[in-house]
Amino acid sequence: MEDNKEGGIVKKGHDDGVEMAVSLLREFELPEGLLPLADVVEVGYVKGTGYMWIVQQKKVEHEFKMISKLVSYDTEIKGFVDKKRIKKLKGVKAKELMLWPPVSEITIDDKQPGKIHFKSLAGITKTFPVEAFAAGQ
Repeated sequence: MEDNKEGGIVKKGHDDGVEMAVSLLREFELPEGLLPLADVVEVGYVKGTGYMWIVQQKKVEHEFKMISKLVSYDTEIKGFVDKKRIKKLKGVKAKELMLWPPVSEITIDDKQPGKIHFKSLAGITKTFPVEAFAAGQ
């Protein structure tokens, strides 16, 4: 994965990192509250490939109250960001009953505006309203 970072734009520090992460979400038409980050060390993005990575000092657990969903964000989150989707996502898990399956893809479907889909490696897809992931949720 280190090869993917070549030629990337990198922001160090919490404020610059969060600002870059939010601007990437905005640019690709993804909800701004999708990645609740804390103590960001570095955020990077490679325009040519869409590869994005975020490094935080510690793991973050966040509850999206509108949908009562607990999500865990690892110290390193990475994936490929594209218009209305993040694929090959690593470092994000959503609690399902007693399990924490990894989320491998996040997509907003043009056929269902207002809906966001989370796909796990097991092929299970969960759909929620996009507004549940608005900034400040």
